[in-house]
Amino acid sequence: MISHLNGTVAGLAPDAAVIDVGGVGLRVLCTPDTLASLKPGELARVATSLVVREDALTLFGFATDDERNVFELLQTATGIGPRLALAMLAVHSPDALRKAVATEDLNALTMVPGIGRKGAQRIVLELAGKLGNPGDGVIGGGGGSAVRVTGAGGAWRDQVASGLVNLGWSARDAEAAIAAVAAESPEGAVPDVATALRAALRKLSRA
Repeated sequence: MISHLNGTVAGLAPDAAVIDVGGVGLRVLCTPDTLASLKPGELARVATSLVVREDALTLFGFATDDERNVFELLQTATGIGPRLALAMLAVHSPDALRKAVATEDLNALTMVPGIGRKGAQRIVLELAGKLGNPGDGVIGGGGGSAVRVTGAGGAWRDQVASGLVNLGWSARDAEAAIAAVAAESPEGAVPDVATALRAALRKLSRA
């Protein structure tokens, strides 16, 4: 199992980073907050979880060991696969998920695309006591400073839309959230993708 990567950030996409380790570029799927902690050309440590399927080996990356551990624990619940677990961590921090499960806050859990009320009830039932209490997480090492990924004109919109769709939102919802983010941006400014993606996620979570 690959538990972390230490290397140079070779590239960033709306939902993934490429980490160069010993001349090999490893693609790692990440949450927006994790991507925002990485900067191209800088050294970084990314906690990872390797998901093995018959047709693919997929690395998921996290800014902290705690996020990685929660990601793996979430998948012990029925119906929660790696993509949905990643979406849960894109919407909520590990401590927010601990609180939601501990207090049986179904509304918080159903903010995640793909989780309905029955699914939220099942998560509370199956994960009760497994995630620990808020504040129990171990802070791991992140890497680098906030990344600024920009694009001319509407290029940032396409990148943010791609990231939102990959996290489970519909294209229609993604476009509505992007329009709201664009409306709040200074006229003529080109938002950085990581910041715009997080802002869109907040708007979708409140919708």
